[in-house]
Order: sequence, then C-alpha cells, then structure tokens
Amino acid sequence: QVQLVESGGGLVQAGGSLRLSCAASGRTFSMYTMGWFRQAPGKEREFVAAISWSGGSTTYADSVKGRFTMSRDNAKNTVYLQINSLKPEDTAVYYCNADLTPLRLYDRAGGSGSWGQGTQVTVSS
Repeated sequence: QVQLVESGGGLVQAGGSLRLSCAASGRTFSMYTMGWFRQAPGKEREFVAAISWSGGSTTYADSVKGRFTMSRDNAKNTVYLQINSLKPEDTAVYYCNADLTPLRLYDRAGGSGSWGQGTQVTVSS
C-alpha cells in the first residue's frame, strides 16, 4: 500500500494557474499508475488525468485537455498536475490515486487503489 499526500491547492482567480503535487511513500512508487480526480460540491468524483508507471503516457478527461498537464518524478516519488487557464468550474477538491493497474486498464471511475486526503482548489470569477 502506498500513502499519498496532496498539496498545492488554493484560491486563485479565473485564468490563473496552479501546480498540484502528490507525494507518495514507499519504495515501489514507480510501479503505480497515478491518477488525479476531483469532486466539486454536490457532484460525484470525476476523473481528471492519469499517467503511466514510467511517465511516458498520459490520458486526460475531455474537459481538461489542453489546460491540465500531468507529470511524475519517480526519483522524488511525486506526481504533479499543472493547471492553467483555471475556470470557476474547476473548483473542487482534487485527489491523488495510486493503482497497480496498467494505464490502458486504469479505472476512470476510481474504484481501486490508494487515495490521498485531497487538496482544495477554488477559482474565483
């Protein structure tokens, strides 16, 4: 099992940028497919992005393509989510997920793996 801690959230104006981080414990971090999800008030959790073990492949929700970039640094046991051109509808708690499933089989419903406690992103208009 891997423990995850997200950081980097905050209050930002529309059009601004943030970089979220997710630090993982454990020596097997590079074996995990990593994902980001978000949950807005009154809504269900939704998939945002995921990245393969090596970092060579990524996949994104259609709603964030072109604005969000996910990356990872296996030497630092950390994944990142660069968020640009923030919109009020991006306001949510952002969660990090770690799963041993390969990226091509990654569950966008977020039904398995380990989760962090989340970091709040609030975008003002």
